[in-house]
Amino acid sequence: MSTSDIFPIMQKRHSVRSFTDEPISSADEQALRQEIETCNAEGSLSIQLVCDEPNAFDSTLAHYGKFSNVKNYLVLAGPNTPDLNEKCGYYGERLVLLAQELGLNTCWVALTFKKRYVRKMLKPGEKLSLVIAIGHGTTQGSPRKSKGAEEVSRVPQGVPRPEWFARGVEAALLAPTAMNQQSFMITLESDSAPDGKALVSLASKGGAYSDVDLGIVRQHFELGAGTENFAWS
Repeated sequence: MSTSDIFPIMQKRHSVRSFTDEPISSADEQALRQEIETCNAEGSLSIQLVCDEPNAFDSTLAHYGKFSNVKNYLVLAGPNTPDLNEKCGYYGERLVLLAQELGLNTCWVALTFKKRYVRKMLKPGEKLSLVIAIGHGTTQGSPRKSKGAEEVSRVPQGVPRPEWFARGVEAALLAPTAMNQQSFMITLESDSAPDGKALVSLASKGGAYSDVDLGIVRQHFELGAGTENFAWS
């Protein structure tokens, strides 16, 4: 997916918690499962797509979280490694953007679902990170207030802000984060990589699910900036 194609998709994607009864089409399901297979292979993960299954969100907690008619969801899981949550954020958001491209709606969910029920779907040795509700939304959601680029990014003093870096930060600001906290900092380093590429660092300022957020933001920055323009420090 090119940079020019990805920004409209990022801009249209908003969290949606209420879904219609329209099922995910077989073509869309196939596209998602193919991408899941790729993500699992690249990230050594065990992401699953569960369709037409209402029990995980049939609880008082889910209703309290204003979830309605969730019958399809992505289970983000994998081996219990220190970077599991960040990898689930990175590859989960890749699937979220594909879903948006297919005309589906999504919402990241950390707490308001039956964790015990979903954990039974995992294989021994796998750990559940979180899930993503997916389907045809009753609405398209709405945008939330965003920070400015200067609040979440830095460049060395006296160095002009490269266009690719600005695009990456713009994309990062469109990334969903827990409670919309956008608690991250993207820095263009003064040093460069051995191959001459610019070095960029991404750090969390803390907060709930900050490791998941870092993965999501990393995905957005890469898509906006283009990985041919920089390397992660």
